[in-house]
Amino acid sequence: MQEVTMGALERWGSRTLFPDLAEFFESPLSMLRTAESAIRIEDYVDDGKYVIRAELPGVDPERDVEITVSGGVLRLHAERHEEQKEANRSEFRYGSLSRSLSLPEGVEAEDIKANYDKGILTVTVPIPEKTEKEAKRIPVEA
Repeated sequence: MQEVTMGALERWGSRTLFPDLAEFFESPLSMLRTAESAIRIEDYVDDGKYVIRAELPGVDPERDVEITVSGGVLRLHAERHEEQKEANRSEFRYGSLSRSLSLPEGVEAEDIKANYDKGILTVTVPIPEKTEKEAKRIPVEA
């Protein structure tokens, strides 16, 4: 089985009674965040494919989700629009959401597929077969 190295994941879980406060203290740069929030994801390798699942409830996948690939990096971007209602309380996050992930070496953007179902965006990236390259020794001149 080939080893695939992906970008580092941030693990978020409701480990405390106050998850928002925990998120604030888990990220030392949280005070510098802009209005753009990170999309919560999970990723894994399954049957030769790198699978990324992103939580995106309440978005229209055709209108509000953009997936781009450039320089070996996959970028997910979404917009969640707030509905104005009187006398409401909301802990939902609205506005811009984004996440960037490093892709395995040799991935072709044309082979990437995306599907949205029940608030979950699933991006499937076929992992190309690696051809083992021999190490080349470089002579040292004196």
